Amino acid sequence: MPPKGRIVVNENYCKGCEVCVFNCPQHVLALDHDHITVKGYHPAVLIAEGCTGCGICAVVCPDAAITVYRIKTGVTRDQD
Repeated sequence: MPPKGRIVVNENYCKGCEVCVFNCPQHVLALDHDHITVKGYHPAVLIAEGCTGCGICAVVCPDAAITVYRIKTGVTRDQD
């Protein structure tokens, strides 16, 4: 089962430069052309399933606007 993740984009910092979009190896990011931030930019958003939580988008973001969360899958707990 491939790893899964999700991102949160801080709209106060995202200026819609698309660096994250161009560098996403899963091609699941795009600019939200239906939404404009208070500063007048179209922020990045997840557009499809398939985020692996690799963190490349957060690393390349020049404004540190992206937080990446990895979702644990297939984890089981031993019961006493």
